[in-house]
Amino acid sequence: MKDQELNFEGVEQQPLRTFTEKAYLDYSMYVILDRALPVLGDGLKPVQRRIIYAMSELALSAANKHKKSARTVGDVIGKYHPHGDSACYEAMVHMAQPFTYRYPIVDGQGNWGSTDDPKSFAAMRYTESRLTRYAEVLLEEIDAGTVDFGPNYDGTSQEPLILPARLPNLLLNGASGIAVGMATDVPPHNLREVASACIHLLEDPEATTRALMKHVKGPDLPTGAEIVSPRAELLEFYEKGTGSYRARATWETDEETGSVVITTLPHQVSGSKLQEQIAQQIRDKKLPMVDDIRDESDHENPVRIVIVPRSNRVDLPQLMAHLFATTDLERSYRVNLNVIDLDGRPKVMGLKALLTRWLEFRIGTVKRRIAYRLDKVTRRLHLLDGLLIVYLNLDEVIRIIRREDEPKPKLMARFQLSEEQAEMILETKLRHLAKLEEMKIREEQKELAEERDRLDALLKSEKKLRNLVRDEIEADAAEYGDARRSKIVEREAAQAIEETDLIANEPVTVVLSTGGFVRAAKGHEIDPGTLSYKTGDGFLAAARGRSIQQAVFLDSTGRSYSLPAHSLPSARGQGEPLSGRLDPPDGAKFAGVAIGEPQDKWLLASDAGFGFIAKLEDLFARVRAGKAVLNLTEGAKVLCPVPVSAADSTAPMFIAAVFGEGRLLVFAAKELPEMARGKGNRIFGTPTGKGAEPEKLVAVATLAEGQKLVVWCAERSMTLSWKELQDYRGERAQRGAVLSRNYRKVDRLEVAPT
Repeated sequence: MKDQELNFEGVEQQPLRTFTEKAYLDYSMYVILDRALPVLGDGLKPVQRRIIYAMSELALSAANKHKKSARTVGDVIGKYHPHGDSACYEAMVHMAQPFTYRYPIVDGQGNWGSTDDPKSFAAMRYTESRLTRYAEVLLEEIDAGTVDFGPNYDGTSQEPLILPARLPNLLLNGASGIAVGMATDVPPHNLREVASACIHLLEDPEATTRALMKHVKGPDLPTGAEIVSPRAELLEFYEKGTGSYRARATWETDEETGSVVITTLPHQVSGSKLQEQIAQQIRDKKLPMVDDIRDESDHENPVRIVIVPRSNRVDLPQLMAHLFATTDLERSYRVNLNVIDLDGRPKVMGLKALLTRWLEFRIGTVKRRIAYRLDKVTRRLHLLDGLLIVYLNLDEVIRIIRREDEPKPKLMARFQLSEEQAEMILETKLRHLAKLEEMKIREEQKELAEERDRLDALLKSEKKLRNLVRDEIEADAAEYGDARRSKIVEREAAQAIEETDLIANEPVTVVLSTGGFVRAAKGHEIDPGTLSYKTGDGFLAAARGRSIQQAVFLDSTGRSYSLPAHSLPSARGQGEPLSGRLDPPDGAKFAGVAIGEPQDKWLLASDAGFGFIAKLEDLFARVRAGKAVLNLTEGAKVLCPVPVSAADSTAPMFIAAVFGEGRLLVFAAKELPEMARGKGNRIFGTPTGKGAEPEKLVAVATLAEGQKLVVWCAERSMTLSWKELQDYRGERAQRGAVLSRNYRKVDRLEVAPT
């Protein structure tokens, strides 16, 4: 069967690139203008404006009773906002939360969320709502011809394109949103301060941003807290429209218990999340000076988080500075004053530009209100003129109405009436005409004439108009304003306490087993050989240091690794495998451990007879895989590192080395090179003679002049005094002298305690 040819006649065709470009541009403009960014005039996004208007249409003013939130949401999505009910209800909840909005617009009853979890609000079928008194600032003049209305999404009704805000709500409640390619972050401010800045700008349009900041001190957060950014940072974002600021929780000391009491939190910080952050630090042993944290918040004290120190010797300001630096007790907030300007385009503005443009909007709104009222007054005066004619010629008017088939043109011709006046006379009931009194009409005419002249004078005088706007802003500030909640306190950036300062500085002994298990015992008196080990495991090496120091581990490939000593498991157990925290090469085993100050010197050697002296800090490794420090010849094994001298020691040190079948060599430590990594130099001389096999380095030890050396051979030991050791003195790479017959197979060397 032959395929039918496709017919594209009458179908618009265009390149896919052109279509997708236009479709994405249309979508992005919709998101920018109709969803994410607020309008400068009323500071609202479309969904917020529609919620407020729908509630006003339902007569849900502050003076009326609450109604189910589901009723409001139903009207909003049914008449004005054809989107999901959950998103609409969430926008409504935000306008009702006193910890989210500086000046809430919705007054809610029921569960509307909490600072710990703002999204824990009840479903809309359970909550009730109405508008707050502050909403009058946005709605009061809406029926006075102040704003344009447009058709709703299906053309069945009208909705306001903007609300006639009497105050710059954008700055008062702030806004945040993410559009396509742009975003907005406007912090909330204090009503009285913003109103004062507007008045200053009305009186001095050339005022600088710095001058306006004498009124607008900075953001004013709903939850209080402190604004701790320097004034220069605040000035920067008020001038440029972009920047950031920092807010910090406030705290006080409980005099009875000595505990820290946190009384306010930064905006959008969850108390429960904050407690978890602090508790996690306590569990990680990063806050050893804190004993407990508890939440004592209640209805009277919305925020009361108590931090209990371990003793009254704890430096509380230092502790709080650490918490400010490491938890949400201090937060940085981004500022991006990106709004839809009066011309319908998004624009980033500074404080002065934003207030200047809003005042243009407000003056234009007041002009429209006055013009609307003037039109009504003029029309009423015109009608009163007609009523006065009726009163003065009542009998004649009645006669014309009774006898004429078309009384309207007759009345217009007889008394020189307009069509509107004649229409009003004909629609007026007879009993109303009988009650007309000339004095009342003339009195009303006089009052309206005076109002007309006053309104006309306002429209003709820019100065009078600005004075009127100023007076109205002052009145609204007095009625709706309140005191600042967020104090402006310039403070230095908080510094976290160094990890070593948080750790108890106490002596520890790091013990390493043959199986690669590690643990740290408190004190230096412990005998590692007496500890309990897993079956098949046993003692390998130990090093004594402090809990605030780094422990260094060497493996059989010559790589070094480092871990904080305080992070090692306790010696009460059998330890943990180092392979769980480090990543040594496959088949590698751990050979030794070192600990001390970074400048301490340690001897690294292999049984091939080569070695060098390294500073401990050169062995520190920042990664789990460690770093190569000791180069090995083929088949060589790593010996346990040996301390040579402390960083503050100037006494000459000597190295005792046992190799082969019981040969001991003692030489000055300075003869070995000091290196960060490498193979090192030869410690003892090679045997001479044809066919002589190379000897292995068995053990090494370091000692100072006058100390004694203990030579261990299985369970037997021999102590050599400093005088006796002179028989084994020599230079590096020499052969040394043979030990006595019973000590030819040496296990280890130790320095006798003094």
